[in-house]
Formats: sequence, C-alpha cells, structure tokens
Amino acid sequence: MAWLLFLDESGHDHKQMPYEVRGGVAIEDRRLWAFTRQMQDLEQISFGCRPREFRKELKGSSLLDRKRFRFARQSETMPAEERRRNARAFLMKGLQGHRPTKTEFSAYGQACIEMARGVFQLLREHGGVVFATATPARLARPTGIAEDYLRKDVVFLLERFFYFLEGRKEHGLLVMDGSEKNQDRKFVRQLENYFTKTKTGRFRTQWIVPTPFFVASDMAYPIQVADLCIYCINWSFRLPSRGMDKPVREEIRNEFLEWLQQLQFHGEGYRDGQVFETWGICYVSNPRGADDESA
Repeated sequence: MAWLLFLDESGHDHKQMPYEVRGGVAIEDRRLWAFTRQMQDLEQISFGCRPREFRKELKGSSLLDRKRFRFARQSETMPAEERRRNARAFLMKGLQGHRPTKTEFSAYGQACIEMARGVFQLLREHGGVVFATATPARLARPTGIAEDYLRKDVVFLLERFFYFLEGRKEHGLLVMDGSEKNQDRKFVRQLENYFTKTKTGRFRTQWIVPTPFFVASDMAYPIQVADLCIYCINWSFRLPSRGMDKPVREEIRNEFLEWLQQLQFHGEGYRDGQVFETWGICYVSNPRGADDESA
C-alpha cells in the first residue's frame, strides 16, 4: 500500500491571507477512486450539478470566501432540492453573464458551505490525514545558494509525513498542484538537493518517493481538497504560544477548526536521540533561520 500526499499552497501570492501555508491531505491509494467518486456525488448533492462544467473549481477561496457566508445568510436554510435548483440557476446565469436573483445567490452560498462540510466528512470516512506548515507572510525571497535548498517549513512538512509513513511501514508519494513551470522546476531542484545531498533527506527516501508528480488542480479533486484544507488552516488554526496570532475568521473557525484538529497527523517523532510528540500542522516562525523546534 502507498499514501499520496496531495499538496498545495495558500497565501504565497501575498495578497490577503494572514500566513503562508503549504500542505494538504494524504489519502491511501486503495481509497482514492472511491473518494473521487463520492466527491462527484457530493457535488450533485450540494449544487445539483458539477461546478467544473460552469468553470468553477472547488477551492477554499471559491467555497468559503466571506461573500459565500454573506450570501448564505440572506435567507433561511433551504430544503435540499430547492437549494440545488437555485444553485444550478446561479451557475448558469454566471456562465451566461446574467445577474442571479437574491434567492439564487443565497442558494449558491449555502451549497458552497454544504460542499465544504461534506468534504471534511469524506476525509474522515476515507481515513484522510492532514499535514501542513505555516510561516509568516511576506517573507523575503532567498537569494544565492539559499535558492537551491528547501526552507525549514517544507523540511518539517516532509518530516511529519515521514514519521506517519514509517509508523505504518508504507511508502508515500508527493502530488503537487502544477503552477508556473520555472517555479515547479525550482522546487523539484530543491527537493532533489534535499533527498540526495543531506543525510536526513537520504534517510527519508526509505518511505518517501523523492520524485514529485504535478497535476492540474482543476482536474484532480484531491488537490482541490488540499486547497480547501490549507485555506481553512490559514484562517482558523492558531498556536498563540508560538507567536501565531493573526486574526481569524470566526465563521471558518466555528465550522472547520475541529475537523482540522481531528484530521491532522498525531504521532511520535525523534531527533537527536529524543522521542517527542508531534502533530501534522506546525508553525515555523523563521523558515530560513537557525534550527528551532516547530509546534
């Protein structure tokens, strides 16, 4: 058996997100097809159609943008069939360039939130595991030789995934959202240097396949799910004792924080001969500084 860790990033465009977060969800290979089919069913249950047919991705920002919650609150919770009918009308009018009605706006907002809730439920049912690392936003870009090596936050992310795989004695693959080609090549080069030029990286190839795969997010449900998870982490997950104190969005915290806490990896790690408790979501305050413990 093998686990596929679907990865995306949030906040790296430095626009409005409080942190930079890289991470996603690990799903066992034998569960992947069933998970994908149930995601398709969930789209029909939530929207009455498949949003991709209307050029919509199931990303965190499209499902849980502030406007979606505002739309949803414009009316009482609709019966499922009424919500689906009006959500379909919303998507069709958007494609045609027509303005939806207030009821259709409300139905679409409710459908988006219902879809996000269903995604987390499916992750639990299929044994999905969340891994992510957060760092302060708007960090200076590395220059010189530092450009060729992974930041600490990525190393910690791989470390947690390795601990998870080692405990199960199963292999893991990295599946990433393809972006700009030069950035993808740069990241592959950094991974290659880590897995071939560092003792720890070479050791971790026991369980992590060191060659990542890149896919288009609009063609892969698990990448969209990864985007949703790290979007929720960015807006709701905080470790105040580590200095992680940016404002949260209460509507996301109330709906999804408990899911994140339950789905994140929790196990044992080791460093310098010491065994310690470790979690799948961590914060790294200075990803290019001297080594420090993340939490």
